[in-house]
Amino acid sequence: MEPEMNQQRLYYFDWIRIFAFCLLILYHTGMYYVTWDWHVKSPDAGPAIEPLMILSSPWRLALLFMISGVATAFMLKKMRVGALLRQRSWRLLVPLIFGMFVIVPPQSYFEIVEKIAYQGSYAEFMQRYIAAYHGFCRNGDCLALPTWNHLWFVAYLWVYTMIGGLIAWLLGARLDAIGAALGRLLSGWRLIALPVAVLAAARYALVDHFPSTHALFGDWYNHAQYFFVFALGALLAMQTDFWARVESLRWTSLGLWLCSWALIVIYWSIPDALASTTEVLQWKPIMRAVYCVCQWTAILTVCGFGRRHLNFDSAKRRYLTEAVFPVYILHQTLIVTMAHWLKPVKLAPTIEGVFLVVLTFGISFGVFEVVRRIAVLRPLFGLGRTPAWPASGHPAQELAAQR
Repeated sequence: MEPEMNQQRLYYFDWIRIFAFCLLILYHTGMYYVTWDWHVKSPDAGPAIEPLMILSSPWRLALLFMISGVATAFMLKKMRVGALLRQRSWRLLVPLIFGMFVIVPPQSYFEIVEKIAYQGSYAEFMQRYIAAYHGFCRNGDCLALPTWNHLWFVAYLWVYTMIGGLIAWLLGARLDAIGAALGRLLSGWRLIALPVAVLAAARYALVDHFPSTHALFGDWYNHAQYFFVFALGALLAMQTDFWARVESLRWTSLGLWLCSWALIVIYWSIPDALASTTEVLQWKPIMRAVYCVCQWTAILTVCGFGRRHLNFDSAKRRYLTEAVFPVYILHQTLIVTMAHWLKPVKLAPTIEGVFLVVLTFGISFGVFEVVRRIAVLRPLFGLGRTPAWPASGHPAQELAAQR
């Protein structure tokens, strides 16, 4: 099977990655307004937009990990494993450490201001933050400091890249044969059913014992699902026929995604008084499988429609491909900080939410415009030492370079 990288330029993966990171800004803004726990909460928080949040919550990070696997595979075609691991370590660990001690701390500060009425200054808080103070507690739940909060994705991606690089080094050329065999296996109904079965097996076996923590150690359910899709992306990156089948199944995937999403919304809308009854609990195992159908078919839908409609280049793609990682690093701190500061203004939630989204995009891209021009700042936000997007550059290289 001829690798897809020799057949066409895979611009659609860049666009999908841009879409997925932009979706995070909308999702994390939404977290301020729903009933689920978050760093800060709106006085008007309620369940109104939770069905829309559920529309993306099962799959948005899994999609990013899968695209990261694709990017890693393309990078391995261009450089040796050791060079890849060194580059990934520099481009991921430097922003992670910088983010943990410069970007993320305001999130924790405003969290304790709102949740436990902390009265100390930000400077006093930072002294405790750096000292790994664990005494900010509410109802027995203590804030672990320092923390990476939304940058957990970066830590996990670094670990998966290191593991993937080791596997690639051990298997060598056999990895291509494994990818080709997997691409042939995932055809017809198996393209949907087999990945869903793996995701469901992980959910059945692990989610009760290892609920999501994003703490890296002991977060076995998340590792099972996210490393699986990362590995799928890496193995299938070069398989032209596989991605063509994903495109041909895009409408089927869309239908399954929306149907499974509707079932999840109905299930989660059951009142608490009924949720613990036998009649409802007997549906729990089925709904776990439905969740995995929603997760995988959403990824197939996005990739299928992306391949169909987004396989083109433009100056916007080159600019946004470089911008999205710095914007990702900044966005959640901006949302938390501005939400806290806007609270006394008492805007209507709809107006306030629009303000938060627009300001987050605007300030994030404004900071990016500064960072991209100052060589010493570029590594702190995951950028190369020189501008990364020459017009003639291969899109797969561009995609991988910003992981």
